[in-house]
Amino acid sequence: MSDEININQEGSEENQQDTITRVGGMYKDWFLDYASYVILERAVPAIEDGFKPVQRRIMHSMKDLDDGRYNKVANIVGHTMQYHPHGDASIADAMVQIGQKDLLIDTQGNWGNILTGDSAAASRYIEARLSKFATEVIFSPKITEWQLSYDGRKKEPINLPVKFPLLLAQGAEGIAVGLSTKILPHNFIELIEASVKHLKGKRFTLYPDFPTAGVMDVSNYNDGNRGGKIRIRAKISQLDKNTLVISEIPFGTNTSSLIDSILKANDKGKIKVKRIEDNTAAEVEILVHLPPNISPDKTIDALYAFTACETSISPLACVIEDNKPLFIGVSEILRRSTDNTVDLLKKELEIELQELEENWHFASLERIFIENRIYREIEEEETWEGVIKAIDEGLKPHITHLKRAVTEEDIVRLTEIRIKRISKFDIDKAQQKIEALEGEIEKVKHNLANLIDFAIAYFEELKKTYGKGKERKTEIRVFDDIEAQKVVIRNSKLYVNRSEGFIGTSLKKDEYVCDCSDIDDIIVFTANGKMMVTKVDAKTFVGKDIIHVAVFKKKDKRTIYNMIYQDGKGGATYIKRFYVSSVTRDREYDLTTGKAGSSVLYFTANPNGEAETITVMLRQKGSIKKLKWDIDFADILIKGRNSKGNIVTKYAVKRIELKEKGVSTLKPRKIWFDDTVKRLNVDGRGELLGAFKGEDRLLVIHSDGLIKTITPELTTHFDDNMIILEKWNPEKPISAIYYEGEKERYYVKRFLVENENKEDKFISDHPDTRLEFVSTHWKPVAEVDFVKPRGKEVKPAMEIVLEDFISVKGIKALGNQLTADKIKSVKELDPIPYEEEEEVHAEDMEVVDEERIGQDDEKDGEGQITMELD
Repeated sequence: MSDEININQEGSEENQQDTITRVGGMYKDWFLDYASYVILERAVPAIEDGFKPVQRRIMHSMKDLDDGRYNKVANIVGHTMQYHPHGDASIADAMVQIGQKDLLIDTQGNWGNILTGDSAAASRYIEARLSKFATEVIFSPKITEWQLSYDGRKKEPINLPVKFPLLLAQGAEGIAVGLSTKILPHNFIELIEASVKHLKGKRFTLYPDFPTAGVMDVSNYNDGNRGGKIRIRAKISQLDKNTLVISEIPFGTNTSSLIDSILKANDKGKIKVKRIEDNTAAEVEILVHLPPNISPDKTIDALYAFTACETSISPLACVIEDNKPLFIGVSEILRRSTDNTVDLLKKELEIELQELEENWHFASLERIFIENRIYREIEEEETWEGVIKAIDEGLKPHITHLKRAVTEEDIVRLTEIRIKRISKFDIDKAQQKIEALEGEIEKVKHNLANLIDFAIAYFEELKKTYGKGKERKTEIRVFDDIEAQKVVIRNSKLYVNRSEGFIGTSLKKDEYVCDCSDIDDIIVFTANGKMMVTKVDAKTFVGKDIIHVAVFKKKDKRTIYNMIYQDGKGGATYIKRFYVSSVTRDREYDLTTGKAGSSVLYFTANPNGEAETITVMLRQKGSIKKLKWDIDFADILIKGRNSKGNIVTKYAVKRIELKEKGVSTLKPRKIWFDDTVKRLNVDGRGELLGAFKGEDRLLVIHSDGLIKTITPELTTHFDDNMIILEKWNPEKPISAIYYEGEKERYYVKRFLVENENKEDKFISDHPDTRLEFVSTHWKPVAEVDFVKPRGKEVKPAMEIVLEDFISVKGIKALGNQLTADKIKSVKELDPIPYEEEEEVHAEDMEVVDEERIGQDDEKDGEGQITMELD
């Protein structure tokens, strides 16, 4: 498109000329003007005070109207329109946003609810006034720089003299032309503490804190700079086996949007929910009711994986400095804000010092003027000039101690003193006033000389005065990554047509395999020794003669495949055991050596590394002496899928039969508990709980007396009130000392877990019942301290061995009363050493490193297996 346009034609037909105007440059200027206006005047806050223009004008208008009483918001909005040229709607919205942050504005009426997403009432129905914090921190007219408003009728502040890192406390979000800003809110108390640390020359770290609370992972916060990211989760706990409670929500969501996201995930089959009950008022309470036989732990993970219960926010700290956008980290914003506060405090002190010195100067002049009766010397003067001169002459002998020269202005003020005041003048009171001013001057001078200490004291006073109730709400924790495939609800059914080689969810007339989800991968093995992993779909061709199909688990080294195959047509037979931990989707893998005509003679998939015993039978041919023998897969090392395997025989195999099912040959799996993320893992993070076999369980005890045993699944969630987590020994008794609220006595009990599949409580539900001591040691010891009776000596502390005090009884037994005396405290001592009998197990097989095909296998005699050694 040409940047030259024929604008008009002027003049008569005889003198008609085309006027050509280049508008490319005009468009460029207009766009830059518009972009600059949006950036500077609407979307991005200033670093000096942390306000966008509309916010600054609202606060200035509220100061104009401030008389200590509430004003209708509609009135404040109308008053703000004198300074802000964008109409009432934008002003009202901005004011509601400030009011909901509960820092600068004291609100009255329905200002909306950030938890539920409910909007505020109309401006004419709600009221506001400046908070005490805003009055103290934001305004100081004597050090404020002013400019004319947009119509030139009023004066408005260029920047408000904010003496606090307000931008970081409130946060800011805005979209301009070509850039945006997203500064997250931070904790009030932590900001003050960080400012103090900066003033003391110490290092500090800042992390966001949200009014909606929740749990937050700040591992990648990156100081709020571009490229950073935080993850926020709702706080979800288990009320009972069929009910979850959401008590805190992520920042940027509300209960309505959160529930909508859960319902959508339920409709798509990602999770299964029976119903949702929203009881949110002042606090969030969303009850998620689950259908029977649905795992609460997996549902919690699924809520994080598929709904708004987990969100991520990418901060981008952009501010205006010297009328230019500046990208800057939150730590630097705090440093600059703190330094700016110090400068503002210095200016206020300097102005205060100047005013005090002026007051001292005039008080001293007034005393001289009255005490020395200089006012009498003007009685005979007939002109104003004579009066001024007479007073000036009368003052000269007495002004040597003044700190500045006497001006005509000072003399004029002396002439304005009333006769009544002169007649009642008290020299002692005047001197006391002068001395008081001198004391205040010295104090201000001291503060100026020790400005940093003064600023630190200022911040500490803010914390003391306004910090109550502003403790951190958002919990900081490191999150574990949730694999969607492990927690998604299996909402589809997988079918297979083995002979034709098709798998899919639409083959309902064919063989059913298992339940699956639409995000699962499917692993398939065929009779010619090929393997493939593919995404689940309605119908997919994977290869004819399918021998095994299942949902594929990534990084799974516990599922072991046992296989015997013939290497090419008429070739030797090999045996191998392997795992499949990672593959490329839709790529065909050959599990044989790749010779034409290779075929699988025997195949099993074993989820826990089971090793069966098989019988190999050969065809009668020539002089073969041994036609039948057994092979135990437990004797075969587990390798990667590319291993060639061990030779079974070079002769033709008639058939292979299963002789005996086997047990797991894998070593017990070591499991750790990471207290930071409250999750189990097999990666060595946290405390080692032990090595677990398939039947082993974990013992979990809570502070409210709840006890249960669970299988050690890595998706299990653990509550904050958990006090014991360990590998469960069914023969090991649990010992406890507790206060029974109904009987108002302390009891001792020892018991065993009676039902491993049932949650139980070993103390009562009485509100005053409390658990004082619980131990899983064989011979625990406790020390009991007693309350001193009135008028008597205190009973010495009692040490008891719980095993000697009471025998093992049922879990519901009350136990034996500990003592009739009043108890002060119960504490655990070191247990009596006890040696447990060690169980002796056969040496377990280990997974060895993958060995590539191509190595020579040795054989020792025909029809026998030669083991490969490490």
